[in-house]
Amino acid sequence: MNEIWKLIGDSSPRGIAAAIARHITSGELAPGDRLPTVRELGATLGVSPATVSHAWQALSQAGLIESRGRAGSFVRQHPRAWLPPRMLGLAAGAELAPDAAHLDLSRGTPDPLLLPTLGPALSRVSVHAETASYHELPVIPALGRVLDESWPYRAESLTVVDGALDAVSRSLEAVVRFGDKVVLENPGFPAFFDLVSALGATVVPVAIDENGIVPSSLASALKQGPSAVVLQPRAQNPTGASMPVERAHELARLITASRNGSRVMVIEDDHSGAISTAPPVSLGQWIPAQVLHVRSFSKSHGPDLRIAALGGPAELIDRIVSRRMLGPGWTSRMVQRILADLLTDGTALDEVTEARRQYYSRQKALSAELALRGVHTASGPGEPGTALPDGINLWLPVANERAALVQLAAVGIRVAPGSPFLAGGAVHAGAGSGTARGLGSVPGVGPGFVRVTAGMVRGNAAEVAEALAAAALPGPPAFYTLEA
Repeated sequence: MNEIWKLIGDSSPRGIAAAIARHITSGELAPGDRLPTVRELGATLGVSPATVSHAWQALSQAGLIESRGRAGSFVRQHPRAWLPPRMLGLAAGAELAPDAAHLDLSRGTPDPLLLPTLGPALSRVSVHAETASYHELPVIPALGRVLDESWPYRAESLTVVDGALDAVSRSLEAVVRFGDKVVLENPGFPAFFDLVSALGATVVPVAIDENGIVPSSLASALKQGPSAVVLQPRAQNPTGASMPVERAHELARLITASRNGSRVMVIEDDHSGAISTAPPVSLGQWIPAQVLHVRSFSKSHGPDLRIAALGGPAELIDRIVSRRMLGPGWTSRMVQRILADLLTDGTALDEVTEARRQYYSRQKALSAELALRGVHTASGPGEPGTALPDGINLWLPVANERAALVQLAAVGIRVAPGSPFLAGGAVHAGAGSGTARGLGSVPGVGPGFVRVTAGMVRGNAAEVAEALAAAALPGPPAFYTLEA
């Protein structure tokens, strides 16, 4: 039998599963490789076939292996080649069978039960998808007025695009050239790392704490002459950190004072918008000519609306609008009318307010239950957990990232792996260069993080916290099934 099986030291179900998961992650076991039978591996390790079967079940539920009946068990293939590398890493856990997880806390999407009702807004939209000209203004006046009134600073120009990631992508394309350096939060949103890589630019990771980017880390990064800084001012994904106005002012001052500061563009992704409990904030209050600010309505009003607002210097916004005219042209004016209605209708406004309250309550309940079990979210300074995560996600430290994923899958809970959110990513298990106060160390198969979509924990916070704590803390595994 292959030597790697003889090197498994911990012969408990969790130990076996974790060891095999490490071999899959490292590439020693490749997609399509056949695994030994439970009897064969049991005999090699001196354990019962039932023990190996428990490990196989956990690996299968984690999406790492698959059974092909009498042919045996194999390392699972990942056919989603159309996904960028880090997004593929996030999607791997979602390739489970639909009924494999009783509770999916991996996706980072809003609770569909808390989205505002679209029926009234739809009823007030024209029954025809007409437009008078292909060259009309890209933003309908009704939506433009609402956006302008709610923007965190006076932007020269506003437009709308097809979601926050579309806005960030087009902003990066407008200001970043091949070989440039781009400052990204670490940990940060996985797609941003993929976007910078796709542009042929280099990532300069910066540390974050409970208030956003750490000033000293940004000051160091600015010495490398970046062309852009990408940050999330509120409900930072994955940590839930929100930036107070004092921190924003300090970051703007550092950029202005840096050697090439006048050439640095700041791209702000305010992806949580109306469900964030923190007030709107932007570096554009101090350096408006160097800020492209994005506000998404996906988490507050619905991901499938695919709409976000983008504001900034007129010259850059015009360039982005002009480029879109050679592609999608504009964001559907029907969708714009629906959003304008939702942003002004009293009932819809109340529904979004209630969603914000619910998400806050769920974060508070889950964080409190975790703290009771000795597990703290990585969102606060000094004393862990002193700052409640904003938005719908929390960043949970775990003793072993891969083992935590496997154990949680075994009890019916799916969470997102932390590696894709880190500058080192899943391809590098060394120490990260952008760490601060425990928020950004790069997990390989040792200490790391998982992202938990706390906004989907509707009413069983104690039970979920119990399972999360069991997986996060070192110790013997708890194999039980979470009630649906």
